[in-house]
Amino acid sequence: MDGCRIHDPEARFALSGPKICVDGTEVTASARQVLLLHKPRGVITSRRDEKGRATVYDLLPRSPWLAPVGRLDQASSGLLLFSNDPYWAQQLLDPDQHVAKTYHVQIRPPLSASTVAQLAAGSVLDGEHCLPMQIRELRCGGKTQWLEFILQEGRNRQIRRLLAACDREVLRLIRVAVGNLSLGELRPGEWRWLRSNEEDLLRQTPSPRDIPCLPPEQL
Repeated sequence: MDGCRIHDPEARFALSGPKICVDGTEVTASARQVLLLHKPRGVITSRRDEKGRATVYDLLPRSPWLAPVGRLDQASSGLLLFSNDPYWAQQLLDPDQHVAKTYHVQIRPPLSASTVAQLAAGSVLDGEHCLPMQIRELRCGGKTQWLEFILQEGRNRQIRRLLAACDREVLRLIRVAVGNLSLGELRPGEWRWLRSNEEDLLRQTPSPRDIPCLPPEQL
């Protein structure tokens, strides 16, 4: 490193600072890469699983190294980002950034309009008020109802816990967008690389009408 030999494998230093060579080859920071996956339901967000369950890494390319930006639980599906840039990922996950995430949720039985309004404006979890949410009905089939949630924060299983408190069963939960970046035409299990000009979409706040309902083949 800058002409000095380093023997400690855990030594830390900024890649933007000193010149670093390993066996004569200069090491530089990799360009950021971001991958968008339509995570299927039943797949877990983990590198490996001791129970032998399918993981998101079974669906991804073997290289380069990528880490998930946030999580989706096993029963949920939808948009999940991966990146080789942990600093960028942490900025996107920072609660103070209020990056909006949009979910389409199928529940049983339906909620009344007044309960939906109350959930959006005055929900409490673990004794703390949730940030205001945007919630609207997408469609109602009598016994079941599809709702759209736009959250400005990412508490653990937030939507499921709020609906459980209303004695509602969640049948499907799909993340359809982060900011104004949507799943598009990706089917469950499909992925694509994010273009650099799409990163700005992640920090934009969508309106409830910006995100279309997914067609049945993408659910």
